[in-house]
Amino acid sequence: MNFFSFIRSKNFFSILLILLLTLSRLIPHPPNFTPIIAIAVMSGFLFRNIYHSLTLLIISMLLSDLIIGYHNNIFFVYFPLIFITTIFSFFFTKLNFKNLFFYAFIGSLIFFIISNFGEWLLGNLYEKNLNGLLNCYILAIPFFKNTFFSTIVFTYSTFTANYYYNQKNC
Repeated sequence: MNFFSFIRSKNFFSILLILLLTLSRLIPHPPNFTPIIAIAVMSGFLFRNIYHSLTLLIISMLLSDLIIGYHNNIFFVYFPLIFITTIFSFFFTKLNFKNLFFYAFIGSLIFFIISNFGEWLLGNLYEKNLNGLLNCYILAIPFFKNTFFSTIVFTYSTFTANYYYNQKNC
């Protein structure tokens, strides 16, 4: 495949979309309003290859975190994203405009549960008991709103851009 064929290919467009979403993590945004869960949800659909999906997700996270900065509970950010990508690559293969809302919600919920568990486990804000864990989840609910809304915005944007690109180039 020559360079111009690659540029016109579906993979190039998908990689470009993912990179644009990744770059949007670097611009000022409200707390938890990032495209990263949308990348996890959409990459399995865009690439149909779990290894490509996971590789691009991890590279995009590492590059943007290189600029944003790393933190002590990074495992609890990367793990749910890898988990979401894996689940959506194997079990949620039928993606359409209707079920995308449900997928965005499930992806956001998985991220919320795992990342806040990590905050409770490794952070110093909450008691290390059931009450502290519940407080962690309750106090994180306002952030879930931004997480879910951003996941909807970015998944629908990616889905729509991919749809029109395929319509134009098929």
